[in-house]
Amino acid sequence: MLTTSEIAAALPAQARTSIDGLPFPKIASGKVREIFDLGDALLLVATDRLSAFDVILPDGIPGKGILLTQMSHWWFARTAGLIENHLLPDQDAEFARRGITDRDLQLRSMIVRKLKPLAIECVVRGYLVGSGWSSYQKTGVVCGHRLPVGLRQADRLPAPLFTPTTKAPKGEHDAPIDDAQGAAIVGPALYEPVKATSLALYSFGHDTAARASMILADTKFEFGTDASGKLVLIDEVLTPDSSRYWPAADYRPDCSPPSYDKQFVRDHLLALKWNQQPPAPALPAEVISRTRDKYLQALRNLLG
Repeated sequence: MLTTSEIAAALPAQARTSIDGLPFPKIASGKVREIFDLGDALLLVATDRLSAFDVILPDGIPGKGILLTQMSHWWFARTAGLIENHLLPDQDAEFARRGITDRDLQLRSMIVRKLKPLAIECVVRGYLVGSGWSSYQKTGVVCGHRLPVGLRQADRLPAPLFTPTTKAPKGEHDAPIDDAQGAAIVGPALYEPVKATSLALYSFGHDTAARASMILADTKFEFGTDASGKLVLIDEVLTPDSSRYWPAADYRPDCSPPSYDKQFVRDHLLALKWNQQPPAPALPAEVISRTRDKYLQALRNLLG
């Protein structure tokens, strides 16, 4: 694992929003990642693309893919005692074996096992914020969980909530589901371990973030299964793209605290009165720079 200084020094001046020229077939391209088939494994490459309100923005954040990938590597190493993950053990050797020598590409890539992804996204909420706060204000319920009356925005919940969602097709929104629906999708025998593991990972992440002067408000995990049906942690883990981190020093309830993620971009876009449909407006240079600084600061807090 590189130091924060080494990662910062490797960040490019320009955003890398597409991955071209690789001698491997591309099998998928998501909002951020591009996936290539290596035959016996997959190559996951995090671009610098940025999405907001499920729309890919015309401007990327230089080095964002590197920051996300390096933070995932850091967390995968620390959560290995809780659950097995999809990384092949010696990434440097895997890159060398496949002739992947571009340093920028290595830093934004993971070579992983081929697994069967679960058809749900595993969200854990520890604080009342975002869509959970909106739902609570209307009904007192968050994703099927009735909460005590009188809670304020950004209050810590009595206990973390597991609030899974569907995996919507590209361009559509994920939909919240309850335990019964989640069990129907992945099967009851698998659903309970998924739920328990998600809650354990969130608790570990929350405690680790607290030691780095951050609050992990909520996060999303993804899982897959191997040929024997064993549960495996996949995709990214506990990054600012999949999680909401707040600086502990600035936290207070009754507001939406500042965060180490793309909320800064969302706030800018909301101020423009954009209709949240493609094409998205261009981002000013200052918004791009400050957003990258937030991602980098979250990494610095964790790694020291």
